[in-house]
Amino acid sequence: MRILSFILAALILPTSLIAQKPTKRAKNILIIYSDDHSYHALGAAGNKEISTPNLDKLAKSGLMFTQAHVMGGHQGAVCIPSRVMLLTGRYVNRLPGDGNIIPDSIVSLPEVLRKQGYNTYHTGKWHSDKASHSRMFSTGGDIFFGGMHFPKFGGQEHPTVFLFDSAGVYNENRKRVSDIYSTTLYADNAVRFLNSSTAKAKPFFCYVAFTSPHDPRTPPGNFATMYDPEKITLPANFLIKHPFDNGDLNVRDEQLLPVPRDPQAIKKDIALYYGMVSEMDAQVGRILEALEKSGLKENTLIVFAGDNGLAVGQHGLLGKQNLYEHSIRVPMIISGPGIPVNKKTEGFTYLSDITPTIIDYLDVKRPSSVEGRSLLPVIQDPARKVRSSIYNVYGHWSRSIKSEDGYKMIVYNVDGIATTQLFNLKKDPLEIKDLSKDPAYGEKLMRMRILLKQQMTVAFDDLNIDLPDWGRKKNQKSRGS
Repeated sequence: MRILSFILAALILPTSLIAQKPTKRAKNILIIYSDDHSYHALGAAGNKEISTPNLDKLAKSGLMFTQAHVMGGHQGAVCIPSRVMLLTGRYVNRLPGDGNIIPDSIVSLPEVLRKQGYNTYHTGKWHSDKASHSRMFSTGGDIFFGGMHFPKFGGQEHPTVFLFDSAGVYNENRKRVSDIYSTTLYADNAVRFLNSSTAKAKPFFCYVAFTSPHDPRTPPGNFATMYDPEKITLPANFLIKHPFDNGDLNVRDEQLLPVPRDPQAIKKDIALYYGMVSEMDAQVGRILEALEKSGLKENTLIVFAGDNGLAVGQHGLLGKQNLYEHSIRVPMIISGPGIPVNKKTEGFTYLSDITPTIIDYLDVKRPSSVEGRSLLPVIQDPARKVRSSIYNVYGHWSRSIKSEDGYKMIVYNVDGIATTQLFNLKKDPLEIKDLSKDPAYGEKLMRMRILLKQQMTVAFDDLNIDLPDWGRKKNQKSRGS
């Protein structure tokens, strides 16, 4: 009964936190989603080495969520559940196959709005089944079905795409190889839509899903040389290799550079990563300019977010298949009518919270399948918080918990070897000093473990981390993209 009471208390907001609807509300929704974009790769986040003028301008025009997270995934392609969580408000542990197939029982935001008479438009990446895509979108542009633009299939320079088909028919003979760089291609599509009579005929939901800055890191034109590797600062938490087996050290992402990591190679990789982000930022600028010139800006709510983060050399890692801050935290900005201007909030947030927030903002009925929490209380007052902790999952062998006092614990069980890490993020935001072996933190570890188990229950995680045989077994493999 006590567990049930805890769950009910966690899921129901106090009356004092239920915000009034914004006095001004937009009808149109524009969501721009980046790929493998860590929270720190943004000028507005305080990064002085990267140039993101358009996203910085967007952040100043709205509310920036500095503690936004992807809840995680059970396999290497974290972007699969991330994108489904964004569009459905569902938690990762309740997505069949991590969201590879989205059943009818999980009702998405575009489906809700389509029934409300919206034009629901999509261009860019789609990493789930085609049937659910057809349910969600009434129109669209060039669609990429897959996880990444592999070099052998054209890379970012020549993305293989399908033109949106209202009947949902995407036979192999209908795909084409584009001569337009991926971000430019998807931005072109979005600009055409925003300039069309369709966008003005009735309210729209426009979802632009970039495949950048995901590798291959091949920024086009001047963006390839925009950042000098010699002038890139090596992260303070750089390591030549991860200090222990975290369960997925051989996933595809981690094989992009050899181990031990060479500092110069990492700096070059960061320079190219920043080039990808800056090029994408330029395309975001084109989309936002088209929105304004079309006269639609004043009636459009804009959401920008990343699907998951990336290590790029931090902790001796390259990918997102881990539970460190660089991989679980993402950029997230909401701007538009009724949204605070030039404000930031440090309240804990999941990508799953975007769907219920938009549903409540538009004042439409919420599907019963939605599990995220509305951020309308935060929009009403950025000092408010709807979560007191953040739980994260990766694979069947690692879990983490963050508490509002700044502590974070990660637990692993890999081939029978249990490992615990404890960090004080307020003093050590880059997770350099592990406090778990310090006897002075024994009670804190015990409390964090209790909190983790409670939040696992809330998030429908049935893994029993008290069992000695929980975790990853030998020869288990994770896929990545």
